[in-house]
Amino acid sequence: MSDSKKREVDDVTGVETTGHQWDGIKELNKPLPRWWIWTFYACILWSFGYWAVYPAWPTLTGYTKGLWNYSQRSVVAKEIEAAKASQASFREKIANAPLAEVRKNEDLLRFALASGGSAFQTNCAPCHGRSSQGGPGYPALNDDDWIWGGTLEEIEKTILYGIRSGHKEARQGQMPRFGTDKLISDAEIDAAAEYVLSLTKRSTDPAAVQRGEAVWKAQCADCHGADGRGKKEQGSLNLTDGIWLYGDSKAQIVESIRTGRGGQMPWWVGRLDPVTIKSLAVYVHSLGGGK
Repeated sequence: MSDSKKREVDDVTGVETTGHQWDGIKELNKPLPRWWIWTFYACILWSFGYWAVYPAWPTLTGYTKGLWNYSQRSVVAKEIEAAKASQASFREKIANAPLAEVRKNEDLLRFALASGGSAFQTNCAPCHGRSSQGGPGYPALNDDDWIWGGTLEEIEKTILYGIRSGHKEARQGQMPRFGTDKLISDAEIDAAAEYVLSLTKRSTDPAAVQRGEAVWKAQCADCHGADGRGKKEQGSLNLTDGIWLYGDSKAQIVESIRTGRGGQMPWWVGRLDPVTIKSLAVYVHSLGGGK
C-alpha cells in the first residue's frame, strides 16, 4: 500500500492525522512552527557557548571556571570594597565626632541616618518592628516614652550593652515577681492593679484603689516613683502616660505584677562596629521623641 493511501486527512480541519486515536478522537499532525524549532536549536547552541565561557558544571573538587574565569562573588566583593572606600571619609568623621556633632552636621547626619536605618532593618526590626512600632514586650521607638532614657548617649549605651543581656555593662533593672515568689497575696496584686489603672483614670473600683495605694507605697513606689512616672536610672516604666509595654488591661497588669515580666535585649558591642552603633543611635534618636 502506498503512503498516499495510508494518509488520512481530517474532514473538518483539512489537516493530516497521525493515525493515533483515543476514544474516537483523532490526533492531528500539526508540527511546531519552523521559527520555534530554529529558536530552540539556537538556544541549545547558546547553552554550549555559555558552558564554555562561564562557570557551569560542578566537579569533584570545585566547578568549571569557564574561559572568562568569571565569578559573581568577586564582582560583589569588588562592589562592596568600592562602597566602603567611598564611605571611608564619612565613617572616619563619625568615628571621631561626638554624637551631638554628628546630629548637627547635615552631611554626617544624612550618612548616619542611611547607615543606621539599614542596620536597624537588619538587626533591630525583628523585635522592634520595621517601622519601630514595637509590640508586646518590645518597646516602640517612635514615641516619647524612653525606659532607659532618650538622649543620644543613653540610646547608644542601650544599644552597646543591651538590657539584662548578660554583659557586665548591661542595663539591669528587674521587677520583682510578686505573685510567683509569693511576696504579696493575690488580693493585694488585684488591688495594686486597680491602683495602677487609677493613674490613668481608668479604675472603676474606688475601694480597691484605696487598698491598692497602700500596696503601691510599700512595694512599688521606690522603683516607679511616688507619682508613678518611673525612674530612668532603674528602667522602671512610667505608668501614667498610657504607653504600656505588655498591655493596659487589668488582666495584663495583674500578670505583670504577678510574674515581673522583664525581657532581654542583646548587646551589640563587638558584634557591630562602633561607627554602625553610633549611626544606629542617631537613627533611633530621629524616629521620634528623642531627648
